[in-house]
Amino acid sequence: MAFNHLPVRAHDAFRALSAAPVTHSMSMATYSTTGRPPRGTAAQHSPRAVLDRLAGGSSRAERITHTEHLPPRPASYAVWPHQVRPEVIAAVQEAGIEHPWSHQARAAEHALNGESVVVSTGTASGKSLGYLVPVLSTLLDGSEAPNGRGATALYLAPTKALAADQRRAVRELAAPLGRAVRPAVYDGDTPVEEREWVRQYANYVLTNPDMLHRGILPSHPRWSSFLRALKYVVIDECHVYRGVFGSHVAQVLRRLRRLCARYGSEPVFLLASATAAEPALAGQRLTGLPIAEVAEDGSPRGEVVFALWEPPLTELQGEKGAPVRRTATAETADLLTDLTLQGVRSVAFVRSRRGAELISVIAKERLADRDRSLASRVAAYRGGYLAEERRALERALHSGELLGLAATTALELGVDVAGLDAVLIAGYPGTRASLWQQAGRAGRTGQGALAVLVARDDPLDTFLVHHPEAIFDQPVESTVLDPDNPYVLAPHLCAAAAELPLTGQDRDLFGPATAELLPQLEAAKLLRRRGLSWYWTRKERAADLTDIRGEGGPPVQIVEEGTGRLLGTVDASASHTTVHEGAVHLHQGRTYQVRTFDLDANVALVEEASPPYTTVARDTTSVSVLETDRSIPWGEGRLCFGSVEVTHQVVSYLRRRLLTGEVLGETKLDLPPRHLRTRAVWWTVTEDQLDAAVVHPQQLGGALHAAEHASIGLLPLFATCDRWDIGGVSVPLHPDTLLPTVFVYDGHPGGAGFAERAFATAREWLTATREAIAACECDSGCPSCVQSPKCGNGNEPLHKRAAVRLLTELLKGAPDAAPSPQTRPAPVPRPAAPPAP
Repeated sequence: MAFNHLPVRAHDAFRALSAAPVTHSMSMATYSTTGRPPRGTAAQHSPRAVLDRLAGGSSRAERITHTEHLPPRPASYAVWPHQVRPEVIAAVQEAGIEHPWSHQARAAEHALNGESVVVSTGTASGKSLGYLVPVLSTLLDGSEAPNGRGATALYLAPTKALAADQRRAVRELAAPLGRAVRPAVYDGDTPVEEREWVRQYANYVLTNPDMLHRGILPSHPRWSSFLRALKYVVIDECHVYRGVFGSHVAQVLRRLRRLCARYGSEPVFLLASATAAEPALAGQRLTGLPIAEVAEDGSPRGEVVFALWEPPLTELQGEKGAPVRRTATAETADLLTDLTLQGVRSVAFVRSRRGAELISVIAKERLADRDRSLASRVAAYRGGYLAEERRALERALHSGELLGLAATTALELGVDVAGLDAVLIAGYPGTRASLWQQAGRAGRTGQGALAVLVARDDPLDTFLVHHPEAIFDQPVESTVLDPDNPYVLAPHLCAAAAELPLTGQDRDLFGPATAELLPQLEAAKLLRRRGLSWYWTRKERAADLTDIRGEGGPPVQIVEEGTGRLLGTVDASASHTTVHEGAVHLHQGRTYQVRTFDLDANVALVEEASPPYTTVARDTTSVSVLETDRSIPWGEGRLCFGSVEVTHQVVSYLRRRLLTGEVLGETKLDLPPRHLRTRAVWWTVTEDQLDAAVVHPQQLGGALHAAEHASIGLLPLFATCDRWDIGGVSVPLHPDTLLPTVFVYDGHPGGAGFAERAFATAREWLTATREAIAACECDSGCPSCVQSPKCGNGNEPLHKRAAVRLLTELLKGAPDAAPSPQTRPAPVPRPAAPPAP
């Protein structure tokens, strides 16, 4: 029997209320007698004072395991480069900025000298001004050209919200420049009647990589005047472009560069990221160009107080009698309630859409008990909302109408939420880069800021709140992406051929794997060679060959059955586990139940309901080895890296009581299996090693399963991923290895580089895994060490002590370092149905 751990997109919030509520322990003496938020002085809203009030009461202070104090930093000023137009400098000064900070001036100088540059400074350090000043100055120069459209610029954001936010900022800054600067958003929400105006007249177009890939590049003849005049390409929040998504975006940018060259332009690339290790190297991988680096932050920073917060144990018992810690969701809802009552403007970041909805609902209910008017000042913000819903929430947050927001990472990426006093982070977001990005949302106008990481009952979270040095003494992770991944490169070669026939000169642009893939694409009848060129000859749109976010197909629409109203969407990759028949779905505080899930139409029909339970999908997973690229001895066992095929099927769902997590029943499902060809790292042990570790046959399955769960939880410390990007399977006797085997695989077609990183750091990774299990105070395993909330086998069997003994024995034979594996081409993917726009 195989025990599996499937990668999903952050669904741990299904357990959001699996622990009984803990008494609200904050002293109500801190609130006004009316229950309304007090105005408070600057001292009262200082991060130290706010944290002291949150920790008030008899038990809350014990929940803070560590407090990190980051002192304020003074500003370092400079002067703008001489090439900047005086009108632009005047507009900046009119906006209240007399002198630029040093990194802003340096970035502008690189840009105006025609050098691509990455600005990697702290959150709220004004990176956008560093690239906007040279862009606006160049657009102003171009507006005076006697003929033609004038200079143009393209802005790429990973989310629609960030693009809309940037347009607002550009309009405000460029208002004194009149019609010389014409910014416009071009994305899936742009009305059809506006799109032609954007193509013909806008000179600063704000979009996202998805629209560039599907809308702009395939229609490049209609964009010819824009591309011909393109001077700058701005890539905001460039650290987001990692893994498979980053690899896709890297190839989209190469296609953009190719078309620009066709029209006679060579734009300068301006990249910005608050959190990037080796930013110049990461930028070069992303764009394929030499990148200058500006990383010395000249902006001032207020005091930052960062607290690590561990929810308390409850009297409940979970699976196998394990102690249950109060959920991060319930704890964060309490903290958001308290901050709102204090009048502290706050955002609570949550990993899942469901978690954001739950926190909002709980906080609203508790605020309404004090003052009904306060309930309307808290809301949820997540992906899957309709465009008008997102825009309304963004306006309310900017205006201060909302005091508290429970948000997914859709709000993490640079949306300017000036004036926030505090950030709550419900569960480690997967990487230190994302952690600091979220924490940086507070204090964006220079005031002090409070950040609180609320730990989930999870091996990694538990490890981090008791080992703060792993957060505060370590740099952010390196950006991992692989543009040569054949599952990424192949569809982009097809898309490029559809845009312009491919020639031998394109091989250097798209990478060394191009030469091997072109004959495969020709044999698959996706491309046809004529002379020295390759052509796309099929009727389908080549750009529809792939979804660059790797979501696995068109999103599933969630429709209210009685009215036909579209409530939102869910990613195809998550649909089998979230909108199967009978699933409980939350949307803006209302509960719905899925009545029908139409796989062919990609529609889930729901109706409003109030079941006394939540639902959790259960699944089975198996792994077969396709090819072993590298294999090294670990004592008598082996550590391997290569290509695998993962077969996954959702087979049933559990109904769990809301407050206690008690299982009320299980319902079978009839959903088709899904197949994933990807990359994996795996290790085997021999019978002699099992004897040396005193792991008896009846303990073997539980030992492997426990080690698998914990190793997945700890891998994000060593690879730029989170546990939802990876999956695992443990097998007491695997048919391909003929030995007890543990697999950890990338949850993306073709791999994302995470398993490769695990192979290269296996000694450190598995050592940390062993230490995390051994250090946990529980007797037989709990969510803080070896249990997983999304285990397809219901966390059965698990054997904590045997896992420690097994890992101890395995590590005795570990080499000092594992050589880096070499990537090999994988089979060429076939065209897929185009996702919905």
